[in-house]
Amino acid sequence: MKHPVTKNALLLALVAIVCVSILTLLQQLTAPRIAEQLLANRLALLHDVLPAAAEQQLLDDCIRVTAPEWLGRNSPQSVFRWREQGEVSAFVVETTAPDGYSGNIDLLVAITPDGTVLAARTLAHQETPGLGDKIELRKSDWMHSFANQAVHEATIRSWAVRKDGGDFDQFTGATITPRAVVNAVKRAALFVQQHPELAEQPANCEAF
Repeated sequence: MKHPVTKNALLLALVAIVCVSILTLLQQLTAPRIAEQLLANRLALLHDVLPAAAEQQLLDDCIRVTAPEWLGRNSPQSVFRWREQGEVSAFVVETTAPDGYSGNIDLLVAITPDGTVLAARTLAHQETPGLGDKIELRKSDWMHSFANQAVHEATIRSWAVRKDGGDFDQFTGATITPRAVVNAVKRAALFVQQHPELAEQPANCEAF
């Protein structure tokens, strides 16, 4: 006769195997739907920052780069390229502000090769509701402040919040969040300017 402890252990192991099997099956069934939703979200954001571009072309002409000093992460991030008559007319860069009030702020920024920011949008953040979350378009139009703003020697000092002597508004009661975003967008524009080789590297993003 089996010891009760052994019997219970076998029963628990059987339950665990069944649960794992069910979770694996559910993951397999939902994975395609999740992938489709992620793709739809990415296409919508790409269209938002660069309306004139064909979203699928951006997805196809994409490179992965690791540049933590410029883009804020130690892991690879995507740089999408929009070409007109064979020449890159804009980059759409995934970048991160690592110094947000509550952690990383992930951004998507459209930038011309000469460093002019066409648009910037927030991908993800954990900033304080009612204060730092004004970086979301549904809460505020503050992110529109970056449209058509150039980053070059003559304008570099203006790329700061007003409290630091720059041209960008801070939020009432929350300066850290906008300061982090302004600096991240500025670094992304400088990254594009100072790395012309981005235009020629072969596409290497995984299929979307």
